[in-house]
Amino acid sequence: MMKTRQMPGSSFFNIATNRETIPDTARLPFLLACLLIFAWVAWHVKPAKADPLVVDLSNHLVAISTGFTGTDVLLFGAIENKGDVVITVRGPERDMVVRRKERKLGIWVNSQSAYLRNVPTYYATAASRPIELIANDRLFASYHIGLENQNFVTTMEGDDTDDSLYRDALLRNMEYVGLYNDKPSKISFLSNQLFRTDIHFPANTPTGTYVIDVYLIRDGRIVSIKSTPLVVSKTGVSAEVYDFAHRYSALYGIIAVIIAGFAGWLASVIFRKN
Repeated sequence: MMKTRQMPGSSFFNIATNRETIPDTARLPFLLACLLIFAWVAWHVKPAKADPLVVDLSNHLVAISTGFTGTDVLLFGAIENKGDVVITVRGPERDMVVRRKERKLGIWVNSQSAYLRNVPTYYATAASRPIELIANDRLFASYHIGLENQNFVTTMEGDDTDDSLYRDALLRNMEYVGLYNDKPSKISFLSNQLFRTDIHFPANTPTGTYVIDVYLIRDGRIVSIKSTPLVVSKTGVSAEVYDFAHRYSALYGIIAVIIAGFAGWLASVIFRKN
């Protein structure tokens, strides 16, 4: 409630008094605390940003049945802004032996060999542009992109000290059977953001878990990386026979010999001349 009173012996003054009003000096600490809390929230709670790269597969399982002759898997995705896309498909790693043949006395025989470890059983790449126009070789080497940048651990046997001969021979053989591609496949952009490509798996594709890495490159630098798995597995009767042959190899060999002998005897009876 507002009260007005006149001070005796002086001029008239209007003095307003309100018991519920907070003095200005008492508001300062409260306002300062609010400002500090707001600043802390604005610093630590950042707004969510859109993902610059999104990818997916049309199928995450390649089923190998008895009549499998190869298949294509569609990879599609989107990018936030303009950029280049590079894709690598790497199969399960295994150890391989590369032997060098020499002709001795008119016969080609194995002479020296090299033992290579950490060798992918399948490797393919795809790019939105020619690979040399996207980035420099140093970037691709640091991320092991491309066949020339794969780390094969080589153990030499014999007098040879140059492992590049065996490495090149391995790459040629894998390219010949269709498990390595020497040139990147084409990535098609449907617009400035949407892209797609087909990953081909031949009939002799090894089973296991594959890793597909998608790189978004802008101005010669990698902006984002996405990885997605792909499983190649045998199904049906062929899968059961494959599993039995690996678990019980000796028994499988005996059964195979018996079946072969029975088939030969049956053929002789059917085609026997009177």
